[in-house]
Order: sequence, then structure tokens, then C-alpha cells
Amino acid sequence: MNDTSLISNAFQTFMKDAPAHSQAWLEAVAKLGAASALDAKTQSLAYIAVLAAVRLESGLAFHVAEAKANGASREDVISAVLTGLPAVGNGVTAALPAAIAAYDR
Repeated sequence: MNDTSLISNAFQTFMKDAPAHSQAWLEAVAKLGAASALDAKTQSLAYIAVLAAVRLESGLAFHVAEAKANGASREDVISAVLTGLPAVGNGVTAALPAAIAAYDR
């Protein structure tokens, strides 16, 4: 994905000002993705659920766009955000506005 407007300022700073660390991080992320038994759409939705559960809304725009590109529907994204509701509580609802805005973009 080449649209840097979807990448948080913090992560862009990480990539720009710590290139060796960010390259190592991105290589590890790629290897973890390759090791996953999940298909791309399911992996993307699971990642959105984790971001919502740990309240990292800054990463949602990028990962929602990725999920959408992998075939996820708007309803899939909403359900992914709300997946953690029973386990972590209604804090996941804080991610809904960012996730929906990113999907509707």
C-alpha cells in the first residue's frame, strides 16, 4: 500500500528517523504474516480486532484499507472492531468512528 496518508504520523516518523529499526520491524512483520495460516482477509480483520482491543486507533486507517483491499465489507470491519467487546469491554467502541471513516474513505 503506497498511500502514506493512511500511515500514522508516529509510524512515518519511525520509518524516517529510525530506518534500520523500521526495516527490521517490517521484515519481522512480513515473516509473521507469511507464517500465518489465515487468509489475507481474515488476517486483516483479526488485526483490526487487536488494534481496537488495545486501543491503537492510529493504525486503523491503514489496516482497514488493507482489509477492504482484501475483500472485507464495511460490516466485516465493524464486526472485527466489536469482536473484543465481551473480553475487553466497550472500550473497543472508541475505534468505531476511525474504522468506519477509513472504510468509507
